[in-house]
Amino acid sequence: MQGKTSLYIANLLQSCIDKKAHFCGKLLHAYIYRIGLSSDVFLSNRLIELYFKCNDASYAHNLFDNMTQRNIYSWNTVLTDYCKVGNLENARRLFYNMPERNTVSWNNLISASVRGKLELKALNFYDEMILEGLMPTHFTLASVLSACRTLLDLEYGRKCHNVAIKIGLEKNVYVSNALLCVYAKCGVVRDAVQVFEEMQEPNEVSFTAMMGGFAQMDRVLEALEMFRLMFRRGIRFDSVSLSSVLGVCTREESGLYDLSDGSLSNALGKLVHGLTVKLGFESDLHLCNSLLDMYAKNGDMDIAEDVFSNLPEVSVVSWNVMIAGYGQKCRSEKAVEYFQRMQSCGFEPDEVTYINMLAASVKSGDMEIGRQMFDYMACPSVSSWNAMLSGYFQLGNHEETMKLFREMQFRNVKPDRTTLAIILSLLAQFELLDAGKQVHAASQKAALYNDLYVASGLIGMYSKCGKMEMAKCIFEKIPKLDIVCWNSMIAGFALNSLDKEALTFFQQMQQNGMSSTEFTYATILSSCAKLSSLFHGKLIHAQITKDGFMNDVYVGSALVDMYCKSGEVNEAQQFFDMMPDKNTVTWNEMIHGYAQNGRGHDAVNLYRNMINSGEKPDRITFVAVLTACSHSGLVDAGVEIFDSMHRDHGVEPVLDHYTCIIDALARAGRLHEAEVMVDKMPYKDDPIVWEVLLSSCRLHSNVNLAKKAAVELIRLDPQKSSPYVLLANIYTSLGRWDDVRAVRELMSDNEVVKDPGYSWIEYKRGMESFMVENNMKMVNDSFV
Repeated sequence: MQGKTSLYIANLLQSCIDKKAHFCGKLLHAYIYRIGLSSDVFLSNRLIELYFKCNDASYAHNLFDNMTQRNIYSWNTVLTDYCKVGNLENARRLFYNMPERNTVSWNNLISASVRGKLELKALNFYDEMILEGLMPTHFTLASVLSACRTLLDLEYGRKCHNVAIKIGLEKNVYVSNALLCVYAKCGVVRDAVQVFEEMQEPNEVSFTAMMGGFAQMDRVLEALEMFRLMFRRGIRFDSVSLSSVLGVCTREESGLYDLSDGSLSNALGKLVHGLTVKLGFESDLHLCNSLLDMYAKNGDMDIAEDVFSNLPEVSVVSWNVMIAGYGQKCRSEKAVEYFQRMQSCGFEPDEVTYINMLAASVKSGDMEIGRQMFDYMACPSVSSWNAMLSGYFQLGNHEETMKLFREMQFRNVKPDRTTLAIILSLLAQFELLDAGKQVHAASQKAALYNDLYVASGLIGMYSKCGKMEMAKCIFEKIPKLDIVCWNSMIAGFALNSLDKEALTFFQQMQQNGMSSTEFTYATILSSCAKLSSLFHGKLIHAQITKDGFMNDVYVGSALVDMYCKSGEVNEAQQFFDMMPDKNTVTWNEMIHGYAQNGRGHDAVNLYRNMINSGEKPDRITFVAVLTACSHSGLVDAGVEIFDSMHRDHGVEPVLDHYTCIIDALARAGRLHEAEVMVDKMPYKDDPIVWEVLLSSCRLHSNVNLAKKAAVELIRLDPQKSSPYVLLANIYTSLGRWDDVRAVRELMSDNEVVKDPGYSWIEYKRGMESFMVENNMKMVNDSFV
């Protein structure tokens, strides 16, 4: 009779549990106590479950504590509640006090740890469970695989996969979906595809995981193919799967473009938008935010505005997406407008809001607004500091860049590789060696000195400051070199006119099996050009052809320069004519090449072809063509081009242009015009112009102007020997020996020594240079 009563009461309690009937449950509890069934474990367990279900945890715990007998169900019920509310400490303590544990107990603790973002603990609990000899269920494996996905622990995921196969759970949809997510998140899409293909009935979770995996690996078309397959198989779409495919539509890696809206991804996004409306998900806030994000990232802010204005509910995420979208379009004024509207509507900006506003301001060049957003942040992240540093640096506000970096250090914010790279670029630009050494010390303190990004920046900084030994020291300490580091060293040698060393490093780089880039070839060709080393230049040309960089405009320009400076103008012209793309630098190199090799008419004709092609000449263009006019005696053409600089092309003449045209006039014997131009130009205290005049005066025996030029040069630099020598040579050619003696005595009084001359020859695979000193002793320096 008592057994029937207990069963009847248990059924009543189950009804109360199902309906969350707290008051009725309490009445039954009182009745159970009155009829003497309070020691019944089965009924007590039902009562505990009822109180937990009705959110009356204190009654449940009190009842559990006063039970004279407990079974594993009693313990598991309390454990489940601790895990459900996230009280992991009490759950763990209760778990280890349990007299016995079953799979349910372990599953509770493992899944709760995963939900509490304690993935490593979850894996440790799983290991303990296996050691106790318990067999995992599909719930166990699903939770453990979820932890592997978050930790990107592919090896542990494969271990779980093997266990699933061993116990026959590899076909279970929960386990299969969890495996899919692990493989997709870890970037091993091939394994994910294999699991997917072996599934008997993949569901929307399976397809969504596959789309996410393909998108993560930038395999956009395959991700979209998954969406199409899902549609064809009639798999039910939910808001998560639609959000996932919208995320795929924001990726531009497919490289396909739609004729009307600019991108295929935007067109596909619109199709998904239509499907969203058709399936009745237009009120799902998460999905609507995904739609907003898709349009914003694809730059279609007009439709994003429409979607935003028709949202049934707006969240902080919605505002953030709109702010980020306008930031991407460099429209900081619209981003500010949405930021203000957001606040006026009662929404509190979060950290993402400020970051998006900061990014929008920096990208638009509005650093004033950017600084305001930055100052609003209670504890800016390193990426926010970097955004501000980058913004100031790009705008050329180097004082604020350094000031902000010092403030960052004062606040004890640890810099990352991006921070140090920005600062090192700034210090290299201004050749601030002492500050660079301090940043070097900061990189060591932050344990970033072996980071390739930072190491390359340090090499660049020391190179710009002329400290190649220090740069080389850093280079040699890098444990694993990449092409950027090699390029930095080669560029550093070239920058410091250590072109032989640059070639040596280039050869070492090839011996180490490192593949050259366009930058490598352009830099090393520059060194070959400065060394006039045609042998090495031709070898490198052959390698460029082999590596497929012949159509690169920068490499092509460097090749033209190398051939011109090595005297092979016809080869340079032939290559120049074959180039599919040319920029201003390419034209300049060819014009300059003609100028260097005395082909002034060709240089002038090429300059005119450049103008006719629509290419805009710059200052260097005019230096090259005016040099050609000067060296080839094309004075009238030079004067015409000089006069057209500002008038027709908006280029203001600088010292180099004045030097070229004055040289052209002086060489042609039009010294009066040259002197008039010198008197008019704003560079009278520059020695180069006076040296040009002095050299021409020697040629045309203009003693008065020569003396005037020499006096100016001696005033500007009394220790330089060339004005004394040139003036003495002029007097010598006229037989004015007293004046020659006077110049020699002035040199002696001023302790001026004539500089030695150099010569070099190239032979087979090497080069040898000779220095002739005053005592005619020859000193040589060879390079192979």
